[in-house]
Amino acid sequence: MRNNKKGTLMTTTFIRQISRIAFFAAAAGLLGGCATSGNPKDPIEGFNRAMFGINEGLDQVIIRPVSSGYEAVIPSPLQTGVSNFFSNIADLMIGVNNLLQGKPAQAASDAGRVLVNTTVGFLGILDVASSMGMEKHEEDVGQTFGRWGMDDGAYIVLPFFGPRTVRDTLGLAFDVYTDPVAHVDHIPTRNTLLATRIISDRAELLKADKIIEEAALDKYSYVRDAYLQRRQSLIHDGNPPKFDPYSGSGEGKSAEAEGAATAQVATRN
Repeated sequence: MRNNKKGTLMTTTFIRQISRIAFFAAAAGLLGGCATSGNPKDPIEGFNRAMFGINEGLDQVIIRPVSSGYEAVIPSPLQTGVSNFFSNIADLMIGVNNLLQGKPAQAASDAGRVLVNTTVGFLGILDVASSMGMEKHEEDVGQTFGRWGMDDGAYIVLPFFGPRTVRDTLGLAFDVYTDPVAHVDHIPTRNTLLATRIISDRAELLKADKIIEEAALDKYSYVRDAYLQRRQSLIHDGNPPKFDPYSGSGEGKSAEAEGAATAQVATRN
């Protein structure tokens, strides 16, 4: 009982911290346009670059070396099993978010994935559902807010969590609160699971490090732009509108719609 109360207190405290960050990010976003970079999609760039540097230092000193050791020592099939295990847990709330976004078919598929992988796949270690044709989705509360029409808000780099927008920071608070792993009563087990998930996720990104280092003249800008583009793609299920919500340019048509319109014009001519 004591551990449960302590765990609940820690989760509640964390949610409050995330909410405070979101509040200050929103305030900074409103005031930053006049006080900092003047970049409409990144009005607090000075702060963000500083935080980006701190996160990079933390990654280089602790997270990346540990993840590199994990990749070197742990056999590949076991790494896949660990990744699948946490992916199966994530499918629970992915299904809820798909339902909240008005996509019942995808939500049903997510529920089916959890059922199949938890039973036949030995608690998700084996991804049997994918081999059965059940597509893996990627949804979170930030995307749900986006589907509901909430504006992105200012871009912000959070301590440890990295790139976010104000909307995604609010979503992160809900994601953390509803994370099944964060609600494991036994604190040592919960901390071990959280640490293992971080290491596993980081190990999967190691191959991308070299690509980013070689491709990016300005790593900060590269990561920022890639994040914002990816979030737009995820919110619109891979068919984002060409309209830029930050610059206000474009006609607001999706790539698919614009392609169809072009084809219609070509046919008429």
